[in-house]
Amino acid sequence: MSTPILLIVGLGNPGMEYEFTRHNAGAWFVEKLAQTTSSQLNFNKKFHGATCKINLFDHECHLLIPTTYMNLSGQSVLACAHFYKILPQEILVVHDDVDLPVGTIKLKQGGGHGGHNGLRDIIARLGSNDFVRLRIGIGHPGDKERVTGHVLSKTKKAEKKQIDLAIDNALQVLPKIITGDLAAAMQELHTNSE
Repeated sequence: MSTPILLIVGLGNPGMEYEFTRHNAGAWFVEKLAQTTSSQLNFNKKFHGATCKINLFDHECHLLIPTTYMNLSGQSVLACAHFYKILPQEILVVHDDVDLPVGTIKLKQGGGHGGHNGLRDIIARLGSNDFVRLRIGIGHPGDKERVTGHVLSKTKKAEKKQIDLAIDNALQVLPKIITGDLAAAMQELHTNSE
């Protein structure tokens, strides 16, 4: 059964010092989506984040970038989901993933948090892990002790190019994702990013 997506969340950390760090890849996706639909993200105190409503392929959808820190992302997602009565399976969370090579994009529904603090908090607050995730690969530093420093440091120019290209590829399959045709979207995405 296909469930349409009603809320797209891009994870990141607020503030200028984090703006270009790898951990903000999810926020970059939502910023790019807002830009391509000529929409303006505005801060909403009630949702602890920047948000707007867009009409995408005749489909109304809310965009959200939490302005809490990453480990409190769930506070923002829960507030927005409750207000609009959006179910976990109607939410797409876009986030960085150290377990994927730079510029790789994977789509999946459900699963654990894989050590990602933003996902951990969203799962805890929603009381569900049934949301859809769009994972943007940022590469692994090679040693788990260096992961925190890696995600919180700025991307190199070449890496940023690869990530931007991956975001563009993901935007191409967004019609399939938001109408709930995840199988077709996965096939297309995973073929393009091999």
